[in-house]
Amino acid sequence: MLEAKEISWIQDHKTILHPLHFHLLPGECVGLIGPNGSGKSSLLKILAFLESPTSGQLYFQGQAVPKSVPLTIRRKIAIVFQESLLLNTGVFNNVAMGLKIRGLPKERIREKVDYWLEQFGVIHLSKQSARSLSGGEAQRVSLARAFAIEPDVLFLDEPFSALDAPTKEGLRIDLAKVFKSTQTSTVLVSHDFKDIAHLTSRALILLNGQVLAEGPPSELLKNSHKAELQKSSHIEEVDRFLAYFSL
Repeated sequence: MLEAKEISWIQDHKTILHPLHFHLLPGECVGLIGPNGSGKSSLLKILAFLESPTSGQLYFQGQAVPKSVPLTIRRKIAIVFQESLLLNTGVFNNVAMGLKIRGLPKERIREKVDYWLEQFGVIHLSKQSARSLSGGEAQRVSLARAFAIEPDVLFLDEPFSALDAPTKEGLRIDLAKVFKSTQTSTVLVSHDFKDIAHLTSRALILLNGQVLAEGPPSELLKNSHKAELQKSSHIEEVDRFLAYFSL
């Protein structure tokens, strides 16, 4: 579905990402995990065509992606950030937005919006203003909006980090069910290994813009990378990360 070959990114004379490889298979959920400043969100921005790499080549569904990314490709992806970024309108209209842009008939739009609001347990909020929602409700609406357009690739950038523990756990369970039913190819960024363990089949540990390790989450837990992680200049962030990672 998506591939990056020898991707690097330099900003203001600082190397954010060293040359690295990445691939995403159809129906796969891949996690990017690491302490703050490790480069995981930067890599997501490159993969989601929000930033252009300094070097390397991106491929989408086997085709090289030009620097000026075609709208046809952009419409095949969806992104959910830590902040819900909902429009100042009703819940229904927020979820319907992408479908209206794509010119779907009104009845089809209503079917899709109702279906995805139901999948994420917020159908009862469809007539409410987005401004009235709690953090967890807003993120559920954001996810419904993303899935409604049936993206070929979904990007999730720390989607649970602003939520309290019970809200996070409930949303994690519901999202896992949706992944299982849709087989949506997904890239998930998180600093919390619980997210990676519950939702992904493969993960990359990033540190200082480089891939430290890669593999199934269960295998990563069996291997200690503490020594390498502690070489990071962000030692306090690494300590917090290690607590999440249970090393």
